[in-house]
Amino acid sequence: MTNERPLSGVKVVELATFIAGPSCTRFLADQGADVIKVENLAGDGTRHAGVNEARPDLPGENLTFELENGNKKSISLNLKNPECLQVLMKLLAEADIFITSWRPKALAKMGLDYESLKEKYPKLVYGTVTGYGEKGPDKDLPGYDFTAFFARSGILGSLYEKGTVPMNVIPSLGDRQVGMCLTNGVLAALYRAAKTGKGEKVSVSLLGTAIFMQGTMIQTAQYGLVTYPITHRESPSPLINVYKTKDNRFVQVCMPMYDMQFPVFAEAMDKEEWLADERFISVKNLQSGPYNGELYDAIAQRFAELTVAEVSEKLTKADLPFAVAQVWSEVLRDPQAWANDLFLEMEYESGKRILVRPPVRFEEAGLAPYNKAPRLGQHTAQIMKELGYSDMDIKALQDAKDIIIKE
Repeated sequence: MTNERPLSGVKVVELATFIAGPSCTRFLADQGADVIKVENLAGDGTRHAGVNEARPDLPGENLTFELENGNKKSISLNLKNPECLQVLMKLLAEADIFITSWRPKALAKMGLDYESLKEKYPKLVYGTVTGYGEKGPDKDLPGYDFTAFFARSGILGSLYEKGTVPMNVIPSLGDRQVGMCLTNGVLAALYRAAKTGKGEKVSVSLLGTAIFMQGTMIQTAQYGLVTYPITHRESPSPLINVYKTKDNRFVQVCMPMYDMQFPVFAEAMDKEEWLADERFISVKNLQSGPYNGELYDAIAQRFAELTVAEVSEKLTKADLPFAVAQVWSEVLRDPQAWANDLFLEMEYESGKRILVRPPVRFEEAGLAPYNKAPRLGQHTAQIMKELGYSDMDIKALQDAKDIIIKE
């Protein structure tokens, strides 16, 4: 096992806020890239989002910001000042990758659009995140995962129990998928740049990512055989469904090979009589009625007679795929997650807190270190000195309140 990370020596400049762009650069930082996060004087909005996410406002303890920005450096600049914008340009001159989530109009106004930068830095890999893509009538709309990812893409309007209301969505679920898609793109472009000396622009949108993630069902929708939203009882397969146990827990089963798995399932649930029922014996018979709802009712009734522990024992013994629907407080204690290093403990003034690790693992390079996210402007002076600025230059900008320096 080597201590050198796969991206050691790669330089990344991030001009992005909230989750999608920063989650991409967090992965790059974990793999050894030198990531410089450029923030305005107020800082990334994620620094102030704790209350919206049901976390207390504790100085020095922002778990969401930690998750997206660990292992990075922070420089805080007023980019409206041409001198500060020049600092950013000097950073880009040395960078391999530039990641931004600013909207296209704002980037163009500052001369930070791809067309402007590729003339100056032809080898630069330029990665951008948008809400709705860079073309079309809604390209300039503000986009968050609640709106562009969940709602516009069809997730929110399709995946809920018919007759109720859409599910409670959670922040960052779409953003992090976008971030990982962007990571794939920029690393491919970085490989090309290393071979050819030519940079590339990589663009990923919340809408596009959500549509891709739902590709199976969006494509299927054109046949019109099942129109969502539906009830669980109307699901195409009772063996890919969720059921409630006697002790009010939910269990998700997933048995896509009906004809092969249904007999095993029926025996595991001590319901051999299901095997004698012509309606259920094959997927062809099941759907000829259709009898999906009748089988769903029978399975639901059986689950309601058993505790979650009893169901788990039966399905585990039969080697059938299932999972208990856990809540987040249970996930934090999940021994399987801990065994695979998906969590770690970090010490704060209020005590130890559990933090989530990014999921990608490298056998030879080993587990990535997890350094706390930087304070706003923590590395401003250091970075500017490395770019050739004198102490007098730095002090002048600090006195003018155009940069933030945290010792």
